[in-house]
Amino acid sequence: MGKIFRGNLFNLRYQKRIFSAYSRRKRSNLAFWHTELNPNDFPIDGSIGKYYMDFRAKTKYPGPFDEKGIPMLNYGGSLGVQYNPNAIAQFALGLHDLYLDVGEKRYLSEFLRLSDWFVDNIHMIDSEVGLWEYKFDFEYHHYLKAPWRSALAQGQGISVLVRANAITKESIYLEVAKKAFASFERDIFHPGGVIYIDETGDVWLEECVTPPPTHVLNGFIWALWGVLDFYLATGLETSRKLYECCVRTLEKNISKYHLGIWSRYHLAPTLLPMIASPYYHRLHIVQLRVMERLTGINKFGYYADLWELCMNRRVYRAIAFTWKSLFKLMYY
Repeated sequence: MGKIFRGNLFNLRYQKRIFSAYSRRKRSNLAFWHTELNPNDFPIDGSIGKYYMDFRAKTKYPGPFDEKGIPMLNYGGSLGVQYNPNAIAQFALGLHDLYLDVGEKRYLSEFLRLSDWFVDNIHMIDSEVGLWEYKFDFEYHHYLKAPWRSALAQGQGISVLVRANAITKESIYLEVAKKAFASFERDIFHPGGVIYIDETGDVWLEECVTPPPTHVLNGFIWALWGVLDFYLATGLETSRKLYECCVRTLEKNISKYHLGIWSRYHLAPTLLPMIASPYYHRLHIVQLRVMERLTGINKFGYYADLWELCMNRRVYRAIAFTWKSLFKLMYY
């Protein structure tokens, strides 16, 4: 199986808030993401079981939540409290694995309530494609104007729904997952599409749909696990072919994410490459270890080992911190 040196007051304040979160000087909405990173003891026999990473710690998130208990993130400023489909999915997957661990019905009930959010909140672009959209503007390499779509949200939403289906056998979960998977059958230049095929034929899953595509590494891999989960749940041949094409894309291009001393966040053509934060660098390592286990491709383990060596060298950590700070001053 560009924007360069945009130094207005808003962006300086935005950069300061994000920089503080990465350097762990104060809590922010990013605290939801910055939990302990571990691979999971997932099955490799083709069955749907525990998720590929351990998100159980995310279930301790203190909120905010909406009136139905759906986790939300507070972005501050004019954005305020928002639904983030990716965050909801990871919270749900943590609940799922807690249920498998201890069998307590309260975890199952909470997991299914979040699964139902994905059923109730899929937005049909047309008769075939459904999206879990981000309904707030977001500052990125290019400005993302609401509503915007993401292969990451699509993939992790699917990972939630196939697990809800596996437990309950209720067809609605798989029916909605199929509507979401249809976004992986269209390129980003068509309504609802989240894939990009480059000039060499490599197939990418885009976390952020922007011109030109930026190929965010962590989002690509998380989305890819959703494709795999959909194949395991349905046996659909198109999902198997997409998964295998994307694995080949990752194997062929993973070296482009190596900066000599650290990993790269994405492949956007910026003058200064966007180096990964310490959090995302660790995440890349975990994701590649999972990919090696799933595929048997040693190249993924090679880069996981290499990046772990980089992380353990104080001089490389110092260079990476300086590089990340400079990038934020230049582009954010």
